[in-house]
Parts: sequence; structure tokens; C-alpha cells
Amino acid sequence: MAKNMAKKVAKRNNRKYHKGPVMLRGKQIPQETTDARLLAGFQDPSWVHTDPWRIMRIQAEFVEGFGALAKVGPAISIFGSARTEEDDPYYQMGIDIARRLAEEDYAVITGGGPGIMSAGNQGAREAGTTSVGLGIELPFEQGMNEWVDLGVNFRYFFVRKMMFIKYSLGFVVLPGGYGTLDELFEALTLVQTKKVKSFPVVLVGSEFWGGLVDWIRERLRADGMISEGDDEIFTVVDSAEDAIKAIKNGVHRLAVEKRAEDKRNGQ
Repeated sequence: MAKNMAKKVAKRNNRKYHKGPVMLRGKQIPQETTDARLLAGFQDPSWVHTDPWRIMRIQAEFVEGFGALAKVGPAISIFGSARTEEDDPYYQMGIDIARRLAEEDYAVITGGGPGIMSAGNQGAREAGTTSVGLGIELPFEQGMNEWVDLGVNFRYFFVRKMMFIKYSLGFVVLPGGYGTLDELFEALTLVQTKKVKSFPVVLVGSEFWGGLVDWIRERLRADGMISEGDDEIFTVVDSAEDAIKAIKNGVHRLAVEKRAEDKRNGQ
């Protein structure tokens, strides 16, 4: 009798249970099916905070972002500090750069907040091009600035980053803090690892960025932490005019690379 019981236990422990794509055995097998749990009443509402539900929210953010931005057209993203005041020279330069981008028929994308982001959206709106803001949920409320014509708010930074990369032909980066550096090095990493085409990354303000550029060249490159040429995947400028030239040169290079790729593929 003990042997029979042991066999039943062994058989039950070896039984497979498929829960969608997941296979379970033994104590991992649930006592009720997924649809039974779905139809059960008086459920604990905390399930909306579990990882499977988060995946649905993440998916929804991607869908909303793709849907909202699909028809924006050629665009350049402008990054910089949310703390920059309107009387700061870099704020005025942000407006000027956005206006010049509009004259070249580019839409302008920013993080949608205050400071340099507001300057970029202001220049875009005043020049008549599409002014896009990609906001982010933060513990301190920033809100979308008044110059945004098309705004999308995100819960997740990584979804927002995807939108910047996917819908931009280049980045213009004015002085900023951690958030600005995060976006900058995200772009540089993707270009360096060839996850994206080598679209232009333009740093505005040699006085501000000089120390970082020197560190990249004198420390990272000199110590072999990056390869030869990795310190040349960005351009440093000091004027709105030079920023636009660098963007146009970079976009032209992208177009040449795209035509060569299409030719290789027989298109």
C-alpha cells in the first residue's frame, strides 16, 4: 500500500502542466486554471500591480507612442536642462536652433518639460513646424510645457527613450544634468555598438562640454576603454548655425549610407 502511494505521488510530481507557454511540474502546478481565476469574484485588486499586468501597460505605451508619432515626419530631438531659465543664453540658443531646424523642414522633439525643452518647443511652434513633447511620470510634477502641439506622456523611461531614438534623425544636446547625460550616452552607446545608424549627435557649448570631451579622450580612449574613433561620433559646436550644419552633414551621411545599403540589397 505504501508502494502504491509512493507511485501516485511520483506520478503526480512528474505530471506536466502547461500554463500558456510555461510548463510546470510538482508543487508548481496551480490548484485552479487561469480562466477560473479570471472569472472568480471578489478578487484582491493588488493584481494590477504585478509584473504580468505591467507588461500590458508597457505594451500599451509602445502602441500609443508608435501611433502618435508615426506621421511626425523627419525630426530632430533637442535635449538640455529643465532648470535653464528664460534669460539664460542657452535658452535663447535653444529657441534659435529649433527655428532653424523648422526652416530645414524638421519637426522638433523634446522631453516636453521646462527649461531647454520649453525653448525647443517654443522655437518650433513659432517657426510653424510640429512641436513634439515626450513627457515622463516623475515624483515631482513637471507637466507639459505650453509650446507642445503633440504631447505623449510615459510611465517608463525606456519606452520614452525608444521613441526619441526611433523618431529622430539626430540629437542636439545643450547643457544639462543627469537626464541630459543619460539621453546623450544612450545615443552614443547605440551608435558605437551599431544598434542604430550613426546619426548626428551635436553638443552645443564647448565651454560646458569641454571637460567631458577631454575626459573621454584623455581617459577613456587613452586607457583603451573605448576604441579609436569612438570619440569622434559626436560634434561640439558653439552656435546655432554650426549646430544646423552638423545636423545637415550627419543626415546627409545617413542618406548616403542608406542608398548604399539599398544598392547592396538590390532595392
